[in-house]
Amino acid sequence: MFTSFFKAFTNLFRKPQTIDYPLTPIPKDKDYRGLIEYREESCIYCLKCEKACPPGAILFVKSDNPSQNEKNKKGLVYNYNPYLCIYCSECVRACPKPDEALWQSNKKPEIAIKSDNVNSKWFELEKLK
Repeated sequence: MFTSFFKAFTNLFRKPQTIDYPLTPIPKDKDYRGLIEYREESCIYCLKCEKACPPGAILFVKSDNPSQNEKNKKGLVYNYNPYLCIYCSECVRACPKPDEALWQSNKKPEIAIKSDNVNSKWFELEKLK
């Protein structure tokens, strides 16, 4: 009992072993997988990324905007839901133009606020599909 009391007392004066998180940012691993980034100009609209995505976080939906139809012949618009994504990078592996049209960055998604109603727009897109 005396030894445990002595250890507890000496630990009061030692430097903590944890990271002081809000003040000191936590370093990311070099293999950190973050948000999916997309470049529309390089996309060939093969829809392989949508088919390969396990949780269905990528959707291509027909556009009603005529200017969008001029950019690609199929008239599709890319939609990505970072809150559904499990960051498995299967969509990047399936893409025939990785690092040009689709790649995985080291960015984290923004924190969702309950009042934002994050999924309401996504449910509407899924109905259009």
